[in-house]
Amino acid sequence: MTLLLSSEVIARAPKVLLHDHLDGGLRPQTMIDHALASGYTKLPSYNPDELATWFVNACSSGTLELYLETFEHTISVMQTKEEIERVARECVLDLAADGVVYAEVRGAPELFTRKGLTLDQVIEATVEGHKQGMAEAKTAGREIRVEVLLCALRQNNLSDEVATKVVKYKGRGVVGFDIAGPEAGFPPTDHIKAFDYLRSNGAHFTIHAGEAFGVESIELAVRDCHAERIGHGIRLIDDIDFSSGTAVLGSLAQEILDRQICLEMAPTSNLQTGGAASYETHQIGVMKKLGFNVTINTDNRLMSATSMIREVTEISRGYSWTIDDLHDVARNGIMSAFISEDEKQDIYKNQIKARFTDLGAK
Repeated sequence: MTLLLSSEVIARAPKVLLHDHLDGGLRPQTMIDHALASGYTKLPSYNPDELATWFVNACSSGTLELYLETFEHTISVMQTKEEIERVARECVLDLAADGVVYAEVRGAPELFTRKGLTLDQVIEATVEGHKQGMAEAKTAGREIRVEVLLCALRQNNLSDEVATKVVKYKGRGVVGFDIAGPEAGFPPTDHIKAFDYLRSNGAHFTIHAGEAFGVESIELAVRDCHAERIGHGIRLIDDIDFSSGTAVLGSLAQEILDRQICLEMAPTSNLQTGGAASYETHQIGVMKKLGFNVTINTDNRLMSATSMIREVTEISRGYSWTIDDLHDVARNGIMSAFISEDEKQDIYKNQIKARFTDLGAK
């Protein structure tokens, strides 16, 4: 009989977070403060508890399209340098308190330019907020490194420009690129020029694919766009045949397994958008058993009322994971990070492996 991991062990376990949206993780009180200061009058509630509940309920519609509509509120209160810095700083502090030792937090700079900020100003405010948060966390005894992924919206046409910003700010707080937004009708190949530019300049990128759309979205991301990681990727399960009682992988699933392309899975978010039926049957469990490079992520902490502790807890209980399983997932995460090999090894050996060994991992 496998003993369930205790809440204390899960809280103490070091975590790596590769898929978290800055504009999906605001503190409710921060939203209210910014709305009152800026004159934004459309928040559904100005009580932090009620506002938090509204987001979860509104995001549990079962469709990605309705889920994305809620971001209008968070984006509206992130339109000045000071607002962005505060959100980024608090993001780092919240992740540090959650046991995260390394995170890549993503956002689309074009969303925060309504009041005149340039893309560069948005990026620099985000990086500055992260720096402030990391310094505060370190003072409090929590070591965390947070880097930025710059998103372009797949339904818009700024991907080429955003890609140039990734290269410009490489090594200055930005480590990679992503395209986000609705999958249906907006294939990743629409942005092939941006991906080619990034590859020619040695820049990293991930692509949202296989979240609400099928295997074909993942295939385009991997085979045509050459994505290094896949955001969500839960629909890859459709390329695996279980009818004989043994998993038979299709050519795409086999390729992703063989190449160990990282799948950035976000269980609670996937439940909300209809991509998974329950934690106990979420695709991450069977895909980990098959050897896929899976990671656990939050996606949007506000919209899902979630944290890394909650995500790890739900999946660990759903699949009776042990401390070694948590170690596997954390190692997958750091080894798939968009930083140098030396940096990965340093974080793994000194912050991940050592702490898991103390917790009893093999």
